[in-house]
Amino acid sequence: MEKEYAEYLLKKTKEDYNLIADDFSSKRENTWEETEFLFDSYLSKEMRVLDLGCGNGRYYPVFKTKKIDYSGIDNSERLISIAKEKYPEAKFQLGDAFNIPFSDNFFDMVYSIAVLHHIPSRELRIQALKEIGRVLKNNGLLILTVWKFHELKEFYFLIKYTILKLTMKSKLDWDDVFEPWGRKAQRYYHWFSQKELEKLAIEAGFKVKKIGIVKNQKGNRKNIYLVAEK
Repeated sequence: MEKEYAEYLLKKTKEDYNLIADDFSSKRENTWEETEFLFDSYLSKEMRVLDLGCGNGRYYPVFKTKKIDYSGIDNSERLISIAKEKYPEAKFQLGDAFNIPFSDNFFDMVYSIAVLHHIPSRELRIQALKEIGRVLKNNGLLILTVWKFHELKEFYFLIKYTILKLTMKSKLDWDDVFEPWGRKAQRYYHWFSQKELEKLAIEAGFKVKKIGIVKNQKGNRKNIYLVAEK
């Protein structure tokens, strides 16, 4: 992907989330039960943890219960505003995955739930992962999730943008799509495979400890998760 177009997509994604923030937040009030093991199995009291792409702060209560030194950042001004309104005692601030506003080796763990699939181009994804590595302590953990496409509409989008790519009518990379949020926005996604995600983490300097797929009880939501060590 051309650098200028990737930068445009980054800006577009930020604008899209500001545009849909209130509606999006109303549909993301609670945590995903199927991801609870990613918190229960790895968190310990008094850890210093970054919630990268914290959105409306919906995971903050999980960290608060476990007495974590929590910081949350997101590049959407509106979502950060909502997070601060909901949890005024928490530490939320604007920031992004390319310039995390903390010093080297600062965090014991970084969580990034449903963020990496919004970052366009392999180069920028590597850059973001290396920036996460910068703020992690040695042997610190990165825990992230990305969408696992599985619904018919998602395969339709993949086929659509593959055809556009083949006919040279799209600037997107392979496995990239736009998916609508109602009539308000067309959100950019990259469709990851487990193999691609694992390879990306290794190239960014992480040691992959665990990778797999989680789904909710209804089976209408699936995510790939990755646990990696600096």
